[in-house]
Amino acid sequence: MMKNGFLGYDTSFMLDFVVCALVLIVPILLYSLAAVKLQHKYALHRNLQVALGLILLVAVVAFEVDMRLYGGWENIVNKDAGNPRLSAEQLAEVKQVLYIHLIFAISTPFLWGTTLFLALKRFANYPMPGPHSKLHKTLGWLSVLDIVATSVTGSWFYYVAFVA
Repeated sequence: MMKNGFLGYDTSFMLDFVVCALVLIVPILLYSLAAVKLQHKYALHRNLQVALGLILLVAVVAFEVDMRLYGGWENIVNKDAGNPRLSAEQLAEVKQVLYIHLIFAISTPFLWGTTLFLALKRFANYPMPGPHSKLHKTLGWLSVLDIVATSVTGSWFYYVAFVA
């Protein structure tokens, strides 16, 4: 039996957890960038990035398990087959939003993972500017844009699928 999500909508716990994580990650990410750019706190930046990466990895894996348990988001939206919340036409429109979201959601872990892996390998134990900085900055900004797009499109999907 599906339980309602904690945000008050007829979702699953993990859907609500992931949407909250997507919203909260952006200000933490911005703080991490400010820490390194404005305050030169390289270790804090590294630690925040590793923590955010691990938290998102765990959240995404738990989310995927949750989706498998419920048979996908469509079964959560229309859990009462006799009285579906969204029509077939509405589901098709929501799928378009999901496909846009998936472009970013699939690329983000690869881009962020690459950025983290190379930084941890090339900046050694005490992070500070060096030969890898230029590539790291480029990868980092691409990762930021990707995770912000993932957050915005994920929130959009949640809204059109479960709130509107």
